[in-house]
Amino acid sequence: AAHTLAVVNCAAIPESLLEAELFGYSRGAFTGALQSYAGRIQAAHLGTLFLDEIGDMPLSLQPKLLRFLEQKELQRLGSSEVVRVDARIVSATNAHLLSLVREGKFREDLYYRLCGFPIDIPPLRDRSEDIAQLAAHFLEKCGSSLPAPQLSVQALQLLKTHPWAGNIRELQNVIERALILSADQAVIRPEHLMFADSSFRNAR
Repeated sequence: AAHTLAVVNCAAIPESLLEAELFGYSRGAFTGALQSYAGRIQAAHLGTLFLDEIGDMPLSLQPKLLRFLEQKELQRLGSSEVVRVDARIVSATNAHLLSLVREGKFREDLYYRLCGFPIDIPPLRDRSEDIAQLAAHFLEKCGSSLPAPQLSVQALQLLKTHPWAGNIRELQNVIERALILSADQAVIRPEHLMFADSSFRNAR
């Protein structure tokens, strides 16, 4: 359907399954393929395909992805039929792709094909002004009570001074743990904040 968003986390799907998940397969293409599957790329037709953690895409699959980006067409596993797909491609990674290119782990031609309009997002540790809004979002998203709990001034200050090696995912994990430790209290306090490095319960 138009405006569909299809998401693929290239790091979360085993290499042996990623090709089938992206490009689809025909019935009988391999053991267990009892029916045809269109694949995530075709599902994004007239919409957007988001390739998360593109830096973890296996080198063996990169030529096939490059062909799709260049030709806007694909073939399902086990099929000779060519399928045309018109989709916007958005990709993201926390890896330094040029370094991977130099190491021979990422194709240079694919890098430049994907890099049509690069957006460099600074790490969370360099965007402390965003932490309050992001934390409020996770409190609302992950909390079980309404209205969502609020951060105390001291808890927010603690979040702003944390180095956030794990970026947004680490912040979400900290908020989820805080909700559990606070037992859905109306205010999240510093003693509810447990960080991955175990430096928590800093202020009471």
